[in-house]
Amino acid sequence: MHANLRNFIETLQREKQIVVIEAEVDPNLELAEIHRRVIEEEGPALLFKRVKGSAFPVVTNLFGTRGRVDLAVGPKPEVTVQRAVAALDRLLPPKPSVLWQEKDWMLSLAKSGLRTVNPKHAPVLEIRESQVDLTRLPVLTSWPEDGGPFVTLPLVYTEHPVTRDHNLGMYRIQIYGASQTGIHWQIHKGGGFHYHEAERLGQDLPTTLFLGGPPALILSAIAPLPEMLPELIFTSFLMGEKLNQVRVPNHSHALIAEAEFAICGTVPAHVRKPEGPFGDHYGYYSLTHDFPIFNVHTVYHRRDAIYPATVVGKPRQEDYYIGEYLQSLLSPMFPVVMPGVKALWTYAETGFHALAAAIVRESYHREALAHAFRILGEGQLTLTKFLIITDVRLDLQDFRNLLETVLARFEPKSDLLILNETSIDTLDYTGRRLNHGSKAIMLGLGSPIRDLPREAPVGTLPGVFEIKPFCAGCLLIEAPSFSNSPELANDLLQHLQKEPFRDWPLVILVDDLNLALEPAGFLWQVFTRFDPAHDIYASTELLNHRLVYHGPILIDARMKPGYPGEVIPDEATITLVNRRWKEYGLN
Repeated sequence: MHANLRNFIETLQREKQIVVIEAEVDPNLELAEIHRRVIEEEGPALLFKRVKGSAFPVVTNLFGTRGRVDLAVGPKPEVTVQRAVAALDRLLPPKPSVLWQEKDWMLSLAKSGLRTVNPKHAPVLEIRESQVDLTRLPVLTSWPEDGGPFVTLPLVYTEHPVTRDHNLGMYRIQIYGASQTGIHWQIHKGGGFHYHEAERLGQDLPTTLFLGGPPALILSAIAPLPEMLPELIFTSFLMGEKLNQVRVPNHSHALIAEAEFAICGTVPAHVRKPEGPFGDHYGYYSLTHDFPIFNVHTVYHRRDAIYPATVVGKPRQEDYYIGEYLQSLLSPMFPVVMPGVKALWTYAETGFHALAAAIVRESYHREALAHAFRILGEGQLTLTKFLIITDVRLDLQDFRNLLETVLARFEPKSDLLILNETSIDTLDYTGRRLNHGSKAIMLGLGSPIRDLPREAPVGTLPGVFEIKPFCAGCLLIEAPSFSNSPELANDLLQHLQKEPFRDWPLVILVDDLNLALEPAGFLWQVFTRFDPAHDIYASTELLNHRLVYHGPILIDARMKPGYPGEVIPDEATITLVNRRWKEYGLN
């Protein structure tokens, strides 16, 4: 579809979907604040021509609407996936007549692959810098408490040291100096697996950081692909043509020929350095922890290279629109990869990993639970913290309706499972210890077992400020902060089991009730602020080695001591951008 970044920018210009900003802008906080204001209004992509301290322009907000994501890849990939999945039962075993009927999409798949080109036809090689100075790049500092400038659209390429299987992932890169960065390899991701194996063998891991290239390359680096599907092949599929690579001396793997930058180096074994803090896509700061380092020996780039960037923070940001597209594209494949799973959705407002929901087959007793465990064992879905399961056909993106449907069928003593001592997303601090936490599965199957209350109960609860329903069956309670009232959730249980509250199957304590009344605010505030094993409360009994819950179920979704703070722009930057707004030409 688009062979490189500048081809995509030209398309955005024709579609009047990009604005060029000629005023000089500081990559330290100012640029990010401009970006945030524009994306909040679903505004255009932004091309900053003059960035303080760098000769390279910066482009942001490339994917800040679903329409621009569609412009990046076109409709063909979705159509091909849908047709391929629909034809599977007729293709096994293959018959000539059926193959002929499906030849169009099969031929498009056959075009996918990699192609090695002559260095003369590789724009990324136009400039080679062996005297590396990464501080010349216009790397953004997005939030006032960030540990420094971070590369925010990094395309990190590695190969397994034994099998040579490749991985392309988006792992944040903190600039430490002229030739060294951090590399935030999370424990559940492909690049981290490669590095783990290299360390086990006592080897440094050759690594390339790409910036730019085909927009499909960025989408592929984020996509939650099955491990057997290489990201570069998926990139080629999205492009509808082969992906060009080029070989260079003294580097163990090929480079993306159409990238804007290729930053080559190694990640040494058994070396760590503090990385962070960083305002991340959960809407909070991830804290400082020791991570591997990336030592750079060579930088290649186009003569007129453009530096692509994004800004992460509270939803909705660019990753929201990319994630929504990738789910729409890949969701028809879930029933193929996981038979019995009819539909699956993860929620961008929760950082994707904190909440997932699925429609599954329930043809025998508790079959749904088997499918739930299958989901929690699949790729990046292993990071899921809270999983909602139903067998009712509905639109999983309509969360309020989903929750009502499940709560009408939810039997606490059999339909709530809390799995202690599991791993969770590195960026999720609700587990109280890095990478450690718990998971919960909530089931709502079969026919309704109750009529859900809809009106706020006429009654009071001690120690709370306000009570309102989020939806039928789910009651929100605004309460004092956890620091001021840490035992409140436990104290409320006895009151919730009496009229007029006992008919509400789910009650949630929140810091900001008004924010939680709308689905987006509910999803973000609730699911990013509780760990199932710590923060779910219910009356319980031990029965035959099984912990049995009795409703109502209470979730304490207030901020807890030790949680990192929310990302908030600083007043000086807000004032600066307010004053200069007309200079940017964005009115």
